Amino acid sequence: MEDIQQQLAALRQRIARVDRKYANAAPPERPPLRPDAKFIEELLSGEIVSTPLGQHFETEKLWEPHRRHGSVYISDLAELPEDLLHPLSAGAVASAHPTRWAFLDTETTGLAGGTGTYAFLVGVGSIDASGFRLRQFFMRDYGEEASLLHRLSEYLARFDVLITYNGKSYDQPLLETRFRMVRARHPFDRMQHLDLLFGARRLWKLRLESCRLVDLENRILGVERQGDLPGEMIPYVYFDFLRSQKAFQVVPIFHHNAIDILSLACLTAIVPFAFRAPDEVDVRHGADLIGLARWLLQAERQDEALRLFRRALQMGLPDDLSFRTMWDIAVIERRAGRDGAALSLLTELAAARNPYRVRAFEEIAKHYEHREKNYVMALEMTRNALLFEDTPEIRRREDRLKTRLARPRSRRLAL
Repeated sequence: MEDIQQQLAALRQRIARVDRKYANAAPPERPPLRPDAKFIEELLSGEIVSTPLGQHFETEKLWEPHRRHGSVYISDLAELPEDLLHPLSAGAVASAHPTRWAFLDTETTGLAGGTGTYAFLVGVGSIDASGFRLRQFFMRDYGEEASLLHRLSEYLARFDVLITYNGKSYDQPLLETRFRMVRARHPFDRMQHLDLLFGARRLWKLRLESCRLVDLENRILGVERQGDLPGEMIPYVYFDFLRSQKAFQVVPIFHHNAIDILSLACLTAIVPFAFRAPDEVDVRHGADLIGLARWLLQAERQDEALRLFRRALQMGLPDDLSFRTMWDIAVIERRAGRDGAALSLLTELAAARNPYRVRAFEEIAKHYEHREKNYVMALEMTRNALLFEDTPEIRRREDRLKTRLARPRSRRLAL
């Protein structure tokens, strides 16, 4: 015990000497952002690139495999299957190795597009053995646009698939315009383009108020940005940089663009899997299954859609979505010739106040009129529909059924 006490006393003395040594020491200085810096290469690791058409700035960033972005590990990206994008792209991307995918996003001088809008920063992310690599192309002035686009075209030559978020409506058309303005051929004709926005909306729009990339980044990946520059402010910050030539102003734009592209890549590791194997998708919300089921229904994969609709009902849904789902199931069952199953669901819909109540009564009336030739029940269901909505179509059905029942033979058949 005495030895231990001596050791503790010696340790306390050592700690006290260290405390005295650094008591008045100034904290280590962090390198300032240098608001006086005139050149972007003074603030970001990168290089001024010369091309036959001039110069521009490029920088590169790497996320190593052991790192993660929210719920997705960078190492997971390299293991994505080659046929992952096939179902979501409606077969356009039959098979392509993940190292042949280019994740692209632009930062522009305006949000509306048009010939007066420039893409002053273009980021391209890619998957390789080292992790997730981002190359950013930046024009320090309008005169560097031709050089930037020249290098961008050369860089994209190594990829077969373009992946964006709202890129079919915005980024690609904008870049095509910019290539035309500098009299250069754009590289997108030979690339298959997957816009992840459409799959994300289909999967989550029934549950989430917004499917903006930054919102999915937070709600799906679990990433919360700190001190991010809002997208709508980016054009104004760039314009101010052009006036002042203070490079520190645009550094946050590079960071914003980098996180957008990293989130796009990580969402690509989630969204297409749901469309690749809908029956196996692991979700916690029935509304997400409904989005997938409707996609399957449009693709005429009714049996798969039916299974997802039923799973969603079992998981629990808001009332409005539940009634719509019951209606969709009833339609599928009727088309498949399973009248009993369809009639059961329609009866449930007719018994409660909901947007499909009148249509349910009409479908039940059609069933009794055409399937069972029970005109009494058909008339009763038609009159029930009229209690909630009086339309010329329902009135014509009522008149037709009354005429049928007025005939002696029809009356005998109804008994």
